[in-house]
This record gives sequence, C-alpha cells and structure tokens, in this order.
Amino acid sequence: MIDFRYHIVSLISVFLALAVGIALGAGPLKETIGDTLTGQVEQLRGEKDALRAELDTTTGALQDAETYIDAAGPQLLDGALTDRRVAVIALGEVDEAIRTAVDERLAESGASVTAHVTLTETWADPDARTFRQALVGQLLTYLDPVPADDAGVEGELASALVQALVTSDPSNPDVLSDDASVLLELLSSSESDSPLVTVADQVTVPADAIVVLGVPLEEPAEGATPTAVPEESVAAQLAVLSAAQELSEGAVLADGPRGEGSLTDAVLADQDLAATLTTVSGTEVVTGQVNLPLALAGRIAGTNGHYGFGEDETPLPAAVELPPVDRTPRVPEGTGDAAGTEG
Repeated sequence: MIDFRYHIVSLISVFLALAVGIALGAGPLKETIGDTLTGQVEQLRGEKDALRAELDTTTGALQDAETYIDAAGPQLLDGALTDRRVAVIALGEVDEAIRTAVDERLAESGASVTAHVTLTETWADPDARTFRQALVGQLLTYLDPVPADDAGVEGELASALVQALVTSDPSNPDVLSDDASVLLELLSSSESDSPLVTVADQVTVPADAIVVLGVPLEEPAEGATPTAVPEESVAAQLAVLSAAQELSEGAVLADGPRGEGSLTDAVLADQDLAATLTTVSGTEVVTGQVNLPLALAGRIAGTNGHYGFGEDETPLPAAVELPPVDRTPRVPEGTGDAAGTEG
C-alpha cells in the first residue's frame, strides 16, 4: 500500500525537475535555445522570400509569354481562314470576354462571323423533352438531308440548328435558304415561352464552318464535391458538335480547361468521337484562342486533332493553306441554257 511518504517524495521530485528546468533555461541553455529558435525563424523567413521571388519571376515570365503570343497572333493567323464564314454556337452561357476574343481571332485569320447562337436550358432540360419532341415534328419538314432514323431527338434538333446556319439559297450562295430561315425561326421563336436557342443578331448569310463554344465548368466551393454534368446534357452537346462537323465544311470545339466533366474529356474518352471531332481546350486564355482558327483551318482541310497542353493533346495545329472559296451558284435541274433551247 502506498503511504504518505511516497506522495511527499513524488511531489519533491516534480518540483526539483521544474526548478532544474527553470535554472537551465534561464542560465546555460538560455542562449542556445534562443539562438536556435531565432535561426529557425530567419530560415523560414528566407525560404518564404525566396519562394515569393520565384513566384514573381514565374508569373512575370508567363505574362511575357502571353503578351508575346497575343502580339504574334495576327501574324500566325494571317490568311488561315481567308473569306471563310463562321457561325458560333455557344452550348450555354459563356463569358462575353471569351466570345469577343474568339471573334477577334477569327477576324485576324480572315474569317467573318455570320451568327452568334446560344443554346438555352430548354435544349437539354429533361422536363421539356415532350416539348422538344413536338417541335421536331415541325422541323423535319424543312430538313435536307433528313437525320438517320436512330438520330433521336437530340440528333434531329442538332441537325436542324446546323442546317439553319449553313444552308444557302441554291441560286444565291450569299443568302440563307428559305428553309434555313424557317428552321432558325422555329428554334428561336419569341412566341414560345421556352425557345431552344437565342440569336444575337439577325442571320442572313450562311456559314461555311462552325465554332462550338463549350461552357466552362463551375469551380466547386472549397471542400465541396464537383457537380457532375447530367448525361443527357452531355449527349445533347455532343450531338451539336457532331452535326456541326457532318453538315458544314468543318467544326471545332472551343472548350475551357480540361478536367472531369469537360466536353473535351468526353470526346477523348470515346474513340469514335475522338477520331472525327476536333477540340481546342484552354480557350479562356490567349494560347487556346490563337490555336482555334488554326485548328478550324486544319479541320476544313481534312485534318482532325486535339489541341492544348493536356493528355492526348498537341500544343499547336499544323499550318495549312486552304484553297480559295468557291461560291458559284448551283443551277437547278431543268433550267439554264439547255432548258431554254428545248422546243
């Protein structure tokens, strides 16, 4: 059994240890401990200053590189898309600065923008599927070519949108066909409570090629799980991109940063899509914006690729020289000189 003397001895030991610690800390070890702590603080401060200087240097070099690419852009793009007409389809709300930058780079390449169209939420809203199916019944009358039987509602709507932007009047290639105008009116009708697209300005000139602007992924809150893009929405967006490539001279996806849920990643994950659809990621920055017209020129020339700095991407599209645009009117059968000499 532990007696009272044991407690006395224990208390004395504790106080002796405390006294020794105080004596050493205030005496022979005082300078050593202080110097050690001071040295560690100074070392950490020096490392922080060095990292800050390194970051400033890297940031400055990056800004210099972007400034150089921005200044070199007009020379790199000069003549890449001479006289080509390009329609821009945004798959949702895209920052106006990105839209403007894309337009400027297309202009520097010699192209003109014929239309700015934006898909509304109704385009892929599951609750509006019945409405879209009913609308497709009206649209099919004006489609030529008619989509395949297995195209589905998404494919039929995508085909209608692209044909509305690229189909010219056979006798006047500088004017949209009547059917194209009707298609665009049905898709964007202000009389509907839920138009499928919005059109920035009246579209009167048909496009040769199409740029599809992807919607940048929203940054999740710190610690939050990223919200997955609904599969139906991804399928509808891919249908637009596929129709744009199939029904025009060439199409390119102008996407934001790579990452889970990006449309570029969805294309690259599908071997068939990756083999036929051209993508450019990072178009929120100058490198992607300069790459875009070059990639579109390559796609018109028959070269498919994926451009950017991520996995399975090439940093820069190869330069191509496109032939001059031929806008010779098509004479309908049964008219012309041959028809005029009969009888």
